[in-house]
Amino acid sequence: MRLATFNVENMFDRPAIMNLPKWSDGRKVLEDFADLTNLAEKDSYSAADKSRMLTIMDRNTGLLTAGKSKYIALNKIRGSFLKKPKGKPAEIVANGRSSWIGWFELRKEHVEETAIENTARVINEVNADVLCVVEADNRIVLTRFNEQVIPKVGGQQYDHAMLIDGNDERGIDVGIMTRRDYPIESIVSHVYDTDAGGTVFSRDCAEYRVATPSGRTLLVLVNHFKSKGYGPPSESNARRERQARQARKIYDERLQAGFEYIVVAGDLNDTPDGAPLAPLLADGALVDIMAHPSFAGDGRPGTHGNGNKSGKLDYILMSPKVAQAVQAGGIERRGVWGGTHGTLFPHFPEIEEEKDAASDHAALWVDLNL
Repeated sequence: MRLATFNVENMFDRPAIMNLPKWSDGRKVLEDFADLTNLAEKDSYSAADKSRMLTIMDRNTGLLTAGKSKYIALNKIRGSFLKKPKGKPAEIVANGRSSWIGWFELRKEHVEETAIENTARVINEVNADVLCVVEADNRIVLTRFNEQVIPKVGGQQYDHAMLIDGNDERGIDVGIMTRRDYPIESIVSHVYDTDAGGTVFSRDCAEYRVATPSGRTLLVLVNHFKSKGYGPPSESNARRERQARQARKIYDERLQAGFEYIVVAGDLNDTPDGAPLAPLLADGALVDIMAHPSFAGDGRPGTHGNGNKSGKLDYILMSPKVAQAVQAGGIERRGVWGGTHGTLFPHFPEIEEEKDAASDHAALWVDLNL
């Protein structure tokens, strides 16, 4: 059987701020969005909270005056949040979360059709029996992509497509698609897992039990750890470490419960030598496919962007029994643009410019004799 993981970076719609050429181009807007969301969720708004929200809204042109900027929108359902007296400065009249119903959201735009089809081409080329999907919008979108786009480019749609909405308010979730001979037996979500720091997972550590034709059960934990993209590095590093620790705890508990065939896969948003991933990687109990002797790489150690060492963000981590069953492993990078002019490595002929790329992430795969 073949198992793969692929960060598709949304399938049809994507927050507009995340479609900019570089992550750093949208960093300030994403930080403003996070601050507004956190402040709006407070039980009680202090004068300082209200002033802070007004300042942020004012610098995102249109958000204060029209309820939406180029990238952020205020979605008010019930109650009063903002008052704009004629000839006077705007003021926040809500006194806390219970005063109104609504939220701030990132405005979305359609993904280019060519990019959508190239995402399907990556999936077709990998042709996995079990595919871990990262940054899918929701299950309905995943299902429509599976039923409509994959066959459009000559691929075979999957028999099972499952996704549980996670904790990310941008609607970037983790899911799984499997072939007929690999049915999903059960699902466990970890969106409510907490530790001393609060909610652990930024998205989820979705846990899928997958049956195999041999009668063995494969346990797949699909992850998307906290990004380095915005917020203080010390905070994002600490969050990823908490997530790695919790994922390792789940893995250890399942191993002790008798599950021998376990895979932890997805976008972990850090490098193997990074301290945040130490709970998963430091003791060598889980083997990354890219470190396995049967892995055939392309000379580039990373999975994101140009494939540099600092771009090693995606993983297939295997329990000892799974690692012993490896027959081959590889990377599918042809859906990534790569380099200033897309010249660093080959890509699909349908990718003529950067906006046509399927994703900034390559897909990883492993063939297993289970």
